[in-house]
Amino acid sequence: MALNCGIVGLPNVGKSTIFNALTKAGAQAANYPFCTIEPNTGVVEVPDERLNRLAEIYKPKRTVPTMIEFVDIAGLVKGASQGEGLGNQFLSHIREVDAICHVVRAFQDENITHVHGKVDPIEDITVINYELILADLDSLEKQQQRVSKTAKTGNKEAAEILSVMDKILEALKKGNRASTVELNEEELKIAKKFNLITIKPVLYVANILDSDVKSTDNPLVKTITDFANKEGAPVVVLCGRFEEEISGLEKEDQLAFLEEIGEKESGLSRMIRASYQLLGLLTFFTAGVEEVRAWTTKQGSSGPVAASVIHSDFEKGYIRAEVMRYEDLDRTGDATKVKEEGKLRVEGKEYIVQDGDVIYFRVNA
Repeated sequence: MALNCGIVGLPNVGKSTIFNALTKAGAQAANYPFCTIEPNTGVVEVPDERLNRLAEIYKPKRTVPTMIEFVDIAGLVKGASQGEGLGNQFLSHIREVDAICHVVRAFQDENITHVHGKVDPIEDITVINYELILADLDSLEKQQQRVSKTAKTGNKEAAEILSVMDKILEALKKGNRASTVELNEEELKIAKKFNLITIKPVLYVANILDSDVKSTDNPLVKTITDFANKEGAPVVVLCGRFEEEISGLEKEDQLAFLEEIGEKESGLSRMIRASYQLLGLLTFFTAGVEEVRAWTTKQGSSGPVAASVIHSDFEKGYIRAEVMRYEDLDRTGDATKVKEEGKLRVEGKEYIVQDGDVIYFRVNA
């Protein structure tokens, strides 16, 4: 699925360092603004121990994880919505992503310049949000002018669109993100067509120093977490430098380093999984001796829609799905035993696929 997360933030907060660790793509990381001009894009595996366990059970010829795409977008500055820095170009890149990973600096380091001369997470977040709100306000007011002309002719659809626009414009003018506006299901469908930045879901990533990795008492992290909690947004805490260092190691060596700091998985793994969940995605599996594979579909997908992820013709030719829960396979260690227990289910077209389903689709060829 072509879904991605854009990594945003002020210059010198660690965006490109984190992106490098994520993708090993080598985006330029330098101690000055605008070192990333064109957005770097990288596709990474979504870590999932369930896939490894299924591979143990089925012993397939190959194992294929599901993927997610990250886009490293250059640092925004005050006035970006009016074209300051390389603002207009960067804002257009943000419009193209499906969700936002907002990296916030949660460390003091006199060797790394802060664009405002001081480290203040709330000010940093506010600057970014304000620029995105202004960009959306400008975009939506232009769209409103076009739609209002059509609405005046008595066009019912235009009137409905205009009503949703008015609600969102009111919020933007008050300095609130479009995502704070309460919309019903139909209104939300309309709003998504406006291509607004501030309606996208946000994950905050608090970037700390390697010396703070073992610490649970970082006041800057607490400030970021408190702010995110008020928005209902998730937070991941990690050290970009540390993650970049261990990202090139073999898995066993990574685990050894993580064990030293009392962690079982890397901050990147947590960030990738949180981004995946932020996009409203779930994972289902297909499993056999030839291949064990993880697939991505939207939460709430029916059997035919999930089947279409494997092949577009599968949705039209869908007959039924034979479904086992991962938990049953993990417990028994054998698909035959799951069937003997009567835990194999046959599901029709109305079935809503659940995260962790192991599915064999029956389709008309």
